[in-house]
Amino acid sequence: MSIQLSTPVNRQAAEALSRSKGEPEWLTAKRAEAAELVETLELPKVEKTRIDRWNLSAYGQYKAAQPVNSAAELSEDIQAFVPESQSGLLITRGSGAVFSTLSDELKAQGVIFTDLETAAREHGAIVQQYLHTVVASNEDKLSALHSALWNGGVFVYVPKNVEVELPLQAVLYNDDAEATFAPHVLIVAESNSRVTYVDNVITTGSAAQVAAIHHGVVEVVAKAGAKVSFASIHSMGEEVVDISIRRAALDNDARVEWIIGDLNDGNTLSDTKSVLNGRGSSSDSKVISIGSKKQKLSLTTQAVHWGKSTDSQMITRAVMREEATAIINGITKIEKGATKANGEQTEKVLMLSPKSRGDANPILLIDEDDVTAGHAASVGQVNPEQVYYLMSRGIAKIDAERLIIYGFLAPVVSEIPIDAVREQLQRLLERKLEA
Repeated sequence: MSIQLSTPVNRQAAEALSRSKGEPEWLTAKRAEAAELVETLELPKVEKTRIDRWNLSAYGQYKAAQPVNSAAELSEDIQAFVPESQSGLLITRGSGAVFSTLSDELKAQGVIFTDLETAAREHGAIVQQYLHTVVASNEDKLSALHSALWNGGVFVYVPKNVEVELPLQAVLYNDDAEATFAPHVLIVAESNSRVTYVDNVITTGSAAQVAAIHHGVVEVVAKAGAKVSFASIHSMGEEVVDISIRRAALDNDARVEWIIGDLNDGNTLSDTKSVLNGRGSSSDSKVISIGSKKQKLSLTTQAVHWGKSTDSQMITRAVMREEATAIINGITKIEKGATKANGEQTEKVLMLSPKSRGDANPILLIDEDDVTAGHAASVGQVNPEQVYYLMSRGIAKIDAERLIIYGFLAPVVSEIPIDAVREQLQRLLERKLEA
């Protein structure tokens, strides 16, 4: 399928944009190569979801962002997502960063936390070594498009044996539908390091009310013994298409924890994948989503086991209201030679309306005998007997259904180990349920 984008994508345009931003030549070359791939590659084949029918053309134009001196200069609706205390904070608006800070203690330890464009200029050797190594530019048309046009973004680097105690936090927002909103997050955790990264991805203003696209990619590189906790909550408008691809590559005894809250009001393609390369590496994924109106959601969680004695846990819970539809895919792939691997997954969908739809697809692909793996999946509607029981105790029907939904999501929400993320997710859940 050919996508007629609102911004030109070819080698010349990609090179010109890169050079206008003062990017290093190696990055200009990467963008140019990716731009050439856009017309030669096909859209990804998404299970039971026709993304070719979505509006994928409203990519916008690059617009330089105006820096601010403090988060207090931002609008109130954005300030609500800014944490009161943090060791590091990064804020991007539309196509670029507007504010960043990092504690002197972490700087002294060699931690880097800045936007990816700045990192490419100031820490080029590290960025060049890892950029597009986990999510390759030639995977499909969308990955090539992102590689050619990404902007702003986030870069986290944690040196060997360094443990970052408090979360590094980012707010990625867009309030201009004409601005390209395609952040790229690159996290590199050296051996035996530890870091927690949290972001909120938001649209507001015109970007939430007219056709627009958020096209984000996350790459996590966890070296031997490293632990990366990644939490991301998305809350974008009804007219915004959210395409979010997340990948982690894990060495020996490394661990990644994914906490994903897909609470958008528009169509969403969310794909989170852990590649367990090293012996003893592990992955834990928790995904929560609520669909409403005519929203279409494709939520995929994957774990690919290559190393011996690897472990993956995946939990997805989605609530569908009105005419919303969700395709929930859980994919556990255990490759030949990955002996003693263990993969467990659970997908559950709760439907609140006869017109809502949920499809849970647990998939186990096992090429090794000496392993354990299991799955559980369920799709169902709110039990009318539960609603009746609560109403008999004087609770209004709408409040009864809300309590049942909270009970459905609680097993995942309660296990989120980061207090700030759990509280933020709870607030957004309440706001969407009351909409």
